[in-house]
Amino acid sequence: MGTWGTGPFDSDLAADFVDELEGLSHQQVIDVLGRAFQRVTDSGERVDGGDGAEAIAAGALVASALPDSPIVIDPDDGPSQPLPELPASLRVSARLALDRVLQDGSEMASGWVDSADAERWRQEVRQILEALEAPAEH
Repeated sequence: MGTWGTGPFDSDLAADFVDELEGLSHQQVIDVLGRAFQRVTDSGERVDGGDGAEAIAAGALVASALPDSPIVIDPDDGPSQPLPELPASLRVSARLALDRVLQDGSEMASGWVDSADAERWRQEVRQILEALEAPAEH
């Protein structure tokens, strides 16, 4: 796996996940995002690094689709087509999955060689979580 930074799209796994969304119907996009979160929340004590990377990328995409979101996806990192309107349940699933990715037992949380990179990565994930936790506009 190639990882070149601490951001949600700074790995081959995250880039491949975004590529997987290309050409899908709106419902299929929603399903793929939901499955990324489900794999993490359904995992046992250990969250696989690949599943974690996909959940973080999916979480960033969901957060970026919220009104007035502070999470902005670089056009080179995100899907070429805008995301469909996403159900509120994805926001809840994203929060649960990202909480799990940050916990002990997560390969991503423990896999950093450089402690400064680990802290930057945690901060990036926390920013996504904060955007997902912001009150929904009605």
